[in-house]
Amino acid sequence: MTTVFSRIIKGELFCKKVFENERVIAFWDIAPQAPVHILIVPKKELKSLQDAKKEDQELLGEMALIATKIAHDLDIQDGYRLLTNIGSDAGQVIHHLHFHLLGGRVLRDIA
Repeated sequence: MTTVFSRIIKGELFCKKVFENERVIAFWDIAPQAPVHILIVPKKELKSLQDAKKEDQELLGEMALIATKIAHDLDIQDGYRLLTNIGSDAGQVIHHLHFHLLGGRVLRDIA
C-alpha cells in the first residue's frame, strides 16, 4: 500500500520529526487540531488498529510508550489525548495506522 505515511517513512516526503527509531516515526501534523498535534506511525504497514494481529502487540505498546515520552518532552504530560481513527466512517483519511497525540490546551471540545 502506498500512502503519504509510507512515503514519509521512505524519506520521499519531508516531515518535522520529533521521534524515530527502526519501528516507529513521529512527526508534527500538517493540519493541527491543537497546539500540539503529533502523529505516531508504525513503519510496518497496517491499515488500521483493526488489522493488528497478536504479533503486533509489542509494536502497539511501543507506540503508546513513545506517546508518553513525547508528551513529557513537549511538557503536556499532565493532559493530552491519544487516539486513532479506524475506518472512513470514523474519520480515518490515511489508511495506515497512526495515533494522534493532541495537547497544549483544554481538549473538552474534541471528541
